[in-house]
Amino acid sequence: MKKITFLISFAFAVIASGFSQKIGVLKGPSGIPSAYLMEHFSADYKLFSGANFLLPGLIKGEVDIAFLPPNVAAKAYNAGGGAVVMAGVCGNGMVSLVTKDSSVKNLADLKGREIFVAGQGATPDFMMRYILKQNGISFDGASDNVRLSYSLPAAEIAPALILGKIQYAVLPEPFSTLACEKDSAVFRAVDFQAEFKTLSGLESFPMTVIAVNSGFAKSQPEKVRKFLERYKEAQEWTLSNPGEAGVLVEKFQLGLNRQVVEKAIPECAFVFETGESARRGVESLLLVFMEFDPSSVGGKLPDGGFYFE
Repeated sequence: MKKITFLISFAFAVIASGFSQKIGVLKGPSGIPSAYLMEHFSADYKLFSGANFLLPGLIKGEVDIAFLPPNVAAKAYNAGGGAVVMAGVCGNGMVSLVTKDSSVKNLADLKGREIFVAGQGATPDFMMRYILKQNGISFDGASDNVRLSYSLPAAEIAPALILGKIQYAVLPEPFSTLACEKDSAVFRAVDFQAEFKTLSGLESFPMTVIAVNSGFAKSQPEKVRKFLERYKEAQEWTLSNPGEAGVLVEKFQLGLNRQVVEKAIPECAFVFETGESARRGVESLLLVFMEFDPSSVGGKLPDGGFYFE
């Protein structure tokens, strides 16, 4: 009888500690703060190498809370009958155009150049197109205009730049930091966040959001709020302790080595925004996606039901 009572008490303790939550974590920069969570917050963590692998489980409820690009979460909401909601923004823009060409001082200097972009149809791609278009620079592939290339996998772009196989690259963190660290001749010629601020008046654009299975959000709103509190704590610790964060990222095999993590954290634009400010930022980014490919966000801006309160 005592054994049964102990097991029941233990089960309730586990549930209270958060173990019943199934958390989907993407390997790479967006997963860096999750290393602290994995060390200190009991939950069922599932690691994924890409959003396309994580999303089906989130929609089905096999994952309760996850980290996704804003457009992926919006498309899942619009096209999936509200299957996914957004609880907050946890990462802002961290994209740069990097090169060894010291003659590049502004966007106009890129005319006639071939620029390799990490991820066709992803935020770096659409933001590059948006910035060029707003500055009156064509990217139609003509020899005297900017030519955007998607022929290299994202992981191969930084090494190709360092080796001199390509001259210009659009990279998110930590790849731009990696390129600059490996070769002192590589520098950030265009800061996409600064360009976007000039064009929109907003400080930056979101890159990563905290997405929640809508059924879980409706049935367990307090657990979602508790997770948000823990995630904020994890992010603040990560920003203050980049070296220790790198050790944890390696420990939990999140796809980055500790030295790169330590160098990249100050450039990764981790933020924690909920409520109206998060919505404003997400909608500003989704409008950029819609300008070039409305289907990438499900054809429309998501309505108010997309935003967890």
